Amino acid sequence: MRNYNINIAGYNITFESLDDGPELAPSERFLRNICAGNESDIRIRVRSGTLLLPEKAERVFHAPFIEEINGIRVHQKTNFWSVWRSGSDLYIKTFFPLCPVEMNGVLAFSLAKHDWDLWIDCKGPEVDPLEYPLDGLILYYLTVLTGDIMIHASGMNYEGKGYLFSGVSGKGKSTMAGLWEDTGAKVIHDDRIIIRKSGSGYMIYNTPVYNNDDPQESPLNRIFIIDHGSENRIVPVKGALAVSLVMSNCIQHNWGAEIIAKLLGAVSVMCETIPVARLFFLPDKSVTELILENE
Repeated sequence: MRNYNINIAGYNITFESLDDGPELAPSERFLRNICAGNESDIRIRVRSGTLLLPEKAERVFHAPFIEEINGIRVHQKTNFWSVWRSGSDLYIKTFFPLCPVEMNGVLAFSLAKHDWDLWIDCKGPEVDPLEYPLDGLILYYLTVLTGDIMIHASGMNYEGKGYLFSGVSGKGKSTMAGLWEDTGAKVIHDDRIIIRKSGSGYMIYNTPVYNNDDPQESPLNRIFIIDHGSENRIVPVKGALAVSLVMSNCIQHNWGAEIIAKLLGAVSVMCETIPVARLFFLPDKSVTELILENE
């Protein structure tokens, strides 16, 4: 196809292949998010070939390529994707390690504009413009553009109330998702959540990671920062401590003072509205019972 729209976390994104661009083929995990091409929040024009960055472009952020093999994180390549800046213009350079054919890309964008450009250099006949890692990177910079929050967390909706359980890898996000699913709760996601302000409250949304991900959303009522414990224990936190605990699990590229300040402001306002607590828990149904008893 030459163009399509996709809705993720309430963002309506248009992908449009230009005359010199490739055929577009969204992967299976995004098919449930394809939507009508009404007024979009952002348009990404896809082109074939490579883009040379301006000579004065400065690399401000980069990430290595790390794979997890048998539970061990293995550093594969130093240069995976990188962010470059030239004035108000930004560029993301990346290769696509999961693509079956060799493919490289450059996303050119600005946080002041809603038209972005993606150059794809690919040996295949068609491309997915949200091929990993561009999916998460595009969504992250959309949250920066809109003042929203992207966080490592699992989210649940139980009888109309939304609970967010946030923590680094190994703290029990997926375990918590399984425990709540056993209660009949709707699992929003078990890994990567977008939080958006909605009226006087907040909504949480999933982001497509797995092939069977359906679009999910829920109001947000409580935030828990989770850790394993010898007993179930809820410790409410407020103020600067609550903000710092939530911030520590947010997805963030801290290369610019404005980006840092914008996220800090968004998290601070949220923590004034949504109760935050540390949660030490045992991996059984007793933790869900404790939370519901304390409603």
